[in-house]
Amino acid sequence: MASLLMVASMPLLPAVMLALGRRRARVARLCRSALAWTLRLLRGRVCAKSTHAFVFSRCTHGNAGSVLETFDIYAETHGSAAVGPQIGQALDEVVRRVRPLRVLELGMHCGYSSVLLLRLLPPDGRLLTVEQDPAVAGLGEEIILVAGFKHTQFQVLTGSSGETIPTLGTFLEPAPGTSGTFNLVLMDHDPQQYLVDLLALENQGLLCPSGCSVVLIIRNRRDKCLEELKELIRARPDCYSIKSQVGGMVELFFQKSSSQ
Repeated sequence: MASLLMVASMPLLPAVMLALGRRRARVARLCRSALAWTLRLLRGRVCAKSTHAFVFSRCTHGNAGSVLETFDIYAETHGSAAVGPQIGQALDEVVRRVRPLRVLELGMHCGYSSVLLLRLLPPDGRLLTVEQDPAVAGLGEEIILVAGFKHTQFQVLTGSSGETIPTLGTFLEPAPGTSGTFNLVLMDHDPQQYLVDLLALENQGLLCPSGCSVVLIIRNRRDKCLEELKELIRARPDCYSIKSQVGGMVELFFQKSSSQ
């Protein structure tokens, strides 16, 4: 009986082996992804601590310009997750052109870009910044306060972008004459999430329909996120376009089609 079962099951052996191989490959991919995420988290935490200590001890407290300059001094001799002066200047130009009232930042890191954004917002402007690591979020928030900004001007949210985006509407107080949407979004978190999060923001109705600039920081040219975004633009040219591109910064422009 056992021999008959063995003979009958022989034709199924290749399919079973293939299924097991695919399962092992899937598990291996998940393990590599989890390991990469853990390493990024640890590196980000170490970088944030050392950057925070340097900036906190050397900048002029209450002076946003001094905070940014001290960040740049640190980056000259240390690895840093801050966007740096070149991208910072390009981001400055975007903010001055867009003149946003409500800004979303995904990935605050050490607080450099948060300070850069806040110093250009009008008195009634507001920044919501999202950071996945609570320890890094606390350090970045302290740098924002050191730069002279108040909690009435910004709010730090901890959690992943996927968890946080559906809740943003509850934190977004509409400015006078607006519909409670973002005029500017800065993405500097996980590039693999850029397309997913952009579409989630659109589906949640959080992008200003009359025009919203989405600034993406792409540190690794091998990331496929830019090609994915270009495919989105090709598929929906009535809603998305590339407004500007400087080094590792790409600015997308979203405007809701009149037919939608």
